[in-house]
Amino acid sequence: MPATSATAWTPRADGTQCGSGQFCSAGACASGCFIGGKVFTAGTPNPANACEVCAPATSTTAWTARARIPLLVGGADIAPQGWTRIEQSPSSLTYGADYVRLETSTASKAPTSGQLLIVRSNAFDPTKPYAIRVTMQVESVNKHNSLDSGAALLAGFTPAVGNTTERSQMVYLDSSAIGWADDTQAAAFPVTDGLFHVYELSVNAAKVATLSVDGIAKLTRNNFTSNGTLAIGDQTNDPNVDGVMRIQSVELRCQ
Repeated sequence: MPATSATAWTPRADGTQCGSGQFCSAGACASGCFIGGKVFTAGTPNPANACEVCAPATSTTAWTARARIPLLVGGADIAPQGWTRIEQSPSSLTYGADYVRLETSTASKAPTSGQLLIVRSNAFDPTKPYAIRVTMQVESVNKHNSLDSGAALLAGFTPAVGNTTERSQMVYLDSSAIGWADDTQAAAFPVTDGLFHVYELSVNAAKVATLSVDGIAKLTRNNFTSNGTLAIGDQTNDPNVDGVMRIQSVELRCQ
């Protein structure tokens, strides 16, 4: 730019695209995004909207919409991912290459059994429509008791086992059926068939909940309530109500 300098290069304005997935920053070509006058590395979510992310391959100057937000990635330590544990022995939490494995059992003649829940607080905004997608395999599970389950999904949870409302609308998984834990509705399904399945609980603006398995609706419920906390695993210490689960991923689907 001769008007600025006839003897040196002049830096382009920050944010000017300078290559595929790159932009100008302080006179050099950088990777990432330059949005609202700030630099963000690839994969950084929009602080104002977690359903948008810096994706330089799509745009270096604007947020890119994403289909879902990862809440848990199997095979990696759950603690840095924002999950805690509620646990009573006999129980164990272990890791495979791409899953976290939860196991509980009952000691011989014991009056109680193991309990193991993984919990993520503030996982989603319960005042807006949401959908939670869990990809997992149930290796084995005992038949549930009313309001108790050895393999459970709770999209709303108060420690240590859930309050009465949360337990009523909890999803139980038996070996050959799924249902609401207050036994108001159930659907036959080969839960312990040795395969990973996608369990998705979606709640619309009218608070109608739908539980789908592999994209097929199985359960519905009106007036679903939540505090935005997720819990997955064995929710009870009832004797001989135990389960073994491999969780591959948990995602919040963007609406």
